[in-house]
Amino acid sequence: MDDIKTIGLLNNLIQINNDRIEGYESATNETEENDLKILFAQFITTSKKCKEALLSEVLKLGGESVKSTRVIGKFFRIWMDVKAALTNKDRKFILESCEYGEDVVKKNYEDAIREHGTDLSFEVLDILKFQYLDLKTDHDRVQAMCHSHFI
Repeated sequence: MDDIKTIGLLNNLIQINNDRIEGYESATNETEENDLKILFAQFITTSKKCKEALLSEVLKLGGESVKSTRVIGKFFRIWMDVKAALTNKDRKFILESCEYGEDVVKKNYEDAIREHGTDLSFEVLDILKFQYLDLKTDHDRVQAMCHSHFI
């Protein structure tokens, strides 16, 4: 894969992480529960770490990084805000909204690795695989909480 395409792929993942950061900032504002605030802060930290590593790779390749979110991220934040308002900040619905967002993040990383993994440098591919594992761990935590009988 040439550098321009790699930069495009990395910028897409930067936007995904920007969406995730903003989504969890929104979720933090929608809940009064300290355990969720702590969880969401941890997820924001994960995405900031991912974003920084991706930004570094874009710069190494001579590219410019995106600063914005994707349109789908804006819809996710709006959807989460509406759902939270409709459900009176119901924990189960907030977690379901987060699970939806985590599914989107996980799928984007899976697609990037599956569709472009053989074309990426070993260094970039390793970064994406490690980030995927961190993000999947976060995904699985939300999923377990969402489907717990003790919500």
